[in-house]
Formats: sequence, structure tokens, C-alpha cells
Amino acid sequence: MSTRLEQLIMKMNEQKVSNQLISDPTSIRYFIDYYTEPGERLLLLLVHTNGSAELFVNRLFPRPKLTPALRKSIHIIYYNDGEAILEKIAEKLYPGTSGIDKNWPAHFLLDLLQIEPQLQPLNNSYLIDDLRGIKSLEEQNIMREASRINDQAMARLIDLLPFNYSENELKQQLSNIYASLNQTGFSFDPIIAYGPNGADPHHTTSAHKPDYGDTVVIDIGAMHQNYASDMTRTVFYGHPSDFSLQVYDTVLKANQAAIKAVKPGVPLSEIDLTARKIIEDAGFGKFFTHRTGHFIGQECHEAGDVSQFNHSLCQEGQIFSIEPGIYIPGHLGVRIEDLVLVTANGCEVLNHYPKDPIIIEPSID
Repeated sequence: MSTRLEQLIMKMNEQKVSNQLISDPTSIRYFIDYYTEPGERLLLLLVHTNGSAELFVNRLFPRPKLTPALRKSIHIIYYNDGEAILEKIAEKLYPGTSGIDKNWPAHFLLDLLQIEPQLQPLNNSYLIDDLRGIKSLEEQNIMREASRINDQAMARLIDLLPFNYSENELKQQLSNIYASLNQTGFSFDPIIAYGPNGADPHHTTSAHKPDYGDTVVIDIGAMHQNYASDMTRTVFYGHPSDFSLQVYDTVLKANQAAIKAVKPGVPLSEIDLTARKIIEDAGFGKFFTHRTGHFIGQECHEAGDVSQFNHSLCQEGQIFSIEPGIYIPGHLGVRIEDLVLVTANGCEVLNHYPKDPIIIEPSID
């Protein structure tokens, strides 16, 4: 039995949950270090409060290689396409409440309810989300390294800006940079946005090339040992206008103030409002259109966020982004994003690429 499964079982007992059905492939990897993408087929880890568990695996999937400790407590049940596997799952359920993974396709649950009408399903994915939200020392070290490498990638990418690449061309260059740094692909589709394109927080890279004076929003991340990195910097292609510098300075102050507000016991909503107030006081409130941050780990966006509506308290070991922004349609966007690790007395900022305004002069070649 792994420590993570033991922690889950303890929470299940506290909540009087007899069975926990885990279908999310990333969560299964979190608990037993087995990962496969099931597609439309069923993949399920069924955990019971007595410490036993079953892993239901299609014979098409790679065979799990569990540790000796896990092999003692987890029974692997293989099934073939077309086999009535849900009936086997129903046979394994203990009486009482069953926690259902929020990501389990509804048709599996509906079919299981037909087989087992007395099933007491409960969406209690928060038990798993809470565990994944507190990073172990090992996870913290991996994510420090992931962010350190992401800083390097940002530096190399910004060094290419003078050469008038399109957004799409820079995206391809970034892919090459990550490969050279031994990263296993993007952690999300990168955002490279020149000038007015930056006013869309989720801009899709295009063939657009920069104009002199443009802001350049660069939001990038990669996968490192199955953990995600994520950071954003905004730089200037040529000398910016005074207005652009004012917007940048406001976002930077919001980023710095929100980071300073992070410490255990502080409501996440308070961190968001700290950043939001600075932007509102500068007259740009209606242009800050998203939350201040999101949790991150094995996935770039995990459960939990830093928003004005999330009154949960910061806990030591959490890692989330601080990324205020101002987006003025038709003109520009500015976002500055760092990942922070909540520590005993505050937080550790995982990104170290400079945040002072950077002006990139176009190449004359």
C-alpha cells in the first residue's frame, strides 16, 4: 500500500465512504504510478476502506507494473472489449456510499446504476483533489526544476524576438527549445501574442508578425518528469508608448502584491482581491477578466484556483500561479505569471526570469 493510498483511505473513513471509484488517468498515476490513456474504454481504480483495491484494465492497455507493496493490496482485473465489465465492478462494491470520480463518463455511471439500483453515488472528487493539491517534498523539487528549465526556455525564446518571427514560427522554435532541454512536450498550447492579439487571454498563435512598439505576451510551459511548468512574461518589441508602460507597471505591481499576500491560512480570495484592487485603483478593473491563478501539478490546470470566489485557505505545500493581467481590446494585453509554492511563513517563487520591462529592438539584418 502506498502512502498516497493510505491517505486516501483515511479520508474515506473520515467521510464514511465505502468505495472510491477513480477513473481519471492522471489521478490513477498519482496513486499507483500506472498511466495509460483509455480513450472510450473503461479504466478504473476501485479503492475500499479496508485497504483492498481493484484495477480494471482492458487487455489492449499496457500491463501495469506495480511495486511489490502495491501488488499485495491491488488486484488487477483484465477484461476484453464487449465484456460486461460493469457487472464485475458492481460485484466488488462494498455496501454504503461510493465516491465517484468527477471525470468518469456519465454512461458508465448510468449503466452501473441500472445494474446496482441501490448504489449511493457521491461526487467526492475533492478527497483526491485535496491530496493532489498538497505537494510532497519530492513533487516540490520536481516542480522547482521544471520552473528552472522553463526560465531557460523563456530566455532562449525572447532572444529570438529581434528576428521578426511570426507567432507560429516562435511556437515551433519553442518546441525545439524544449526538446533540447529534455522536456516531454508542452504542458499546454503555448500563447505567443503580438500587440492587439495579446488582448485575448487565450489567443491562438497565428501567422501574425510584430509591429514596432507591440507588447508581446509569452505564456509557455512544458512537462518535466510528468509535472507541468507554466509562466508568462510580457516584453516590448521596440520602444513602447507611455500608456503601454503604465499598463505594464500596474500588472507588475499586482503580481508582486499578490505574491506578498500568499501564506498559510490566508483565503485564496484575498490573494485575488489584492491583485484586483491594484488594477481597479489604476482604472483598469474592467480589463482584468480572469482569476488571479490556478493550481498546477501533474496537470497544468488542477482543481483549485486563486479567485475572488474561492474562500478556501492557503495550505503549506500548495503550488499555484499568480498571473494578473490587463487586456484592452484592439490595443494590447499584458500578463505576468509566476508559480508559487506555499511555505510555512509565506511562499517561494519558482520562476526567476526578470520581470522588469524588457525592450527588444528589432534586428537590422
